[in-house]
Amino acid sequence: MCGVCHTDLHTVEGELTLPKTPVVPGHQIVGIVAALGEGVTRFRVGDRVGVPWLHQACGECDYCRRGNENLCETALFTGLHVDGGYAEYTLAPADFAYPIPKIFSDAEASPLLCAGIIGYRALRLSQVQPGQRLGLYGFGASAHIAIQIARHWGCSVYVFTRGQSHRRLAHELGAVWVGDARDDPGVRLQSSITFAPAGWIVPEALRVLDKGGTLAINAIHMSPIPQMPYELIYYERTVRSVANSTRQDARELLKIAAEIPIQTEVHTFPLEEANQALQALKASQVDGAAALQIMED
Repeated sequence: MCGVCHTDLHTVEGELTLPKTPVVPGHQIVGIVAALGEGVTRFRVGDRVGVPWLHQACGECDYCRRGNENLCETALFTGLHVDGGYAEYTLAPADFAYPIPKIFSDAEASPLLCAGIIGYRALRLSQVQPGQRLGLYGFGASAHIAIQIARHWGCSVYVFTRGQSHRRLAHELGAVWVGDARDDPGVRLQSSITFAPAGWIVPEALRVLDKGGTLAINAIHMSPIPQMPYELIYYERTVRSVANSTRQDARELLKIAAEIPIQTEVHTFPLEEANQALQALKASQVDGAAALQIMED
């Protein structure tokens, strides 16, 4: 099983520079260990594991030593630098793979490995605190997981999205308000995350962000952010990007996902319909997440 991500879409449509061609996309991989490399003791053949976006980091540079391996200059990413999960078999370093909690099926676990991990990191970088008001812009795979964590923390979540089916899902998952990015939620938000790769949303999100609040931009590729008045970032508002994730993010997310437990909404496609899955994702026709069934059970 391999989840389908917007980053896969950016890859196949040429919006990201490809360091390797051809490349097999896919970085939300759930599978069974078929063979082990020399000296590997962390897993056994037959174990079920997950393989996410971060394939490898050097462990020696300044970024790695201070816990920011997501910023490692020589980091390799699954489905970008190395072949990913849109295939029957894939290779991954044991130190960058994770046991999957038994509570989740393969399909349920697949979006946790990117949408979940990066959504969790975005929550942390947004500096939202338990009980605060949080805004989510865009309501795809990552946001539908992030809202469940935020609700678990007692946050009031305000969702900005256009699709009617996305709005229904947001309400079902506990959003206290749902509207369009240009709408006024009636309150100031203490933290916000934008998941949509649309630069015009940034000033709209800042417009309703409280003094001292943080807007985290969770996008690997984004359209240009328009010119905006300084007043939107005055009063110590912070705008920051979210870049990749660390192994610690992955471990913490999988732990909290099992504790809640997170309910992922997953629409599966057979591998031969990978193009249709990507097109559905691009057209915002997927509620929750999409995943490819690589091999028959």
